Amino acid sequence: MFDPTKKRKVSEEVKAMFPIEVINGLWDTLRQMKKDQIVVTPAIAFVFSDDSTDEEIYVMGLQNSGAVAKEYTVKYTGEKDFLGKGTIVVVQDHPKNITMKISDANKALN
Repeated sequence: MFDPTKKRKVSEEVKAMFPIEVINGLWDTLRQMKKDQIVVTPAIAFVFSDDSTDEEIYVMGLQNSGAVAKEYTVKYTGEKDFLGKGTIVVVQDHPKNITMKISDANKALN
């Protein structure tokens, strides 16, 4: 699962909502989760914490309806206006690629 040689696809919604540094930070977080050997499902939901510092933000990687969860730090020093909105980014493993998109739950709220 989540073979690093697979092509990555980031949805236009994610690109519009998050700075590239944050998107790259999510990919780094996925790599760390694989290194920590806690990837158990082909879909991971990243939930953003409202808390942050000047130099970092925090994301929770959730799997199995939250049965597997761990908080990670993403280095980021830019504007943080994307926090505090309850946005969930889903990274999903497919046979030929890995996709990153906004959760359907977020779309239902809009």
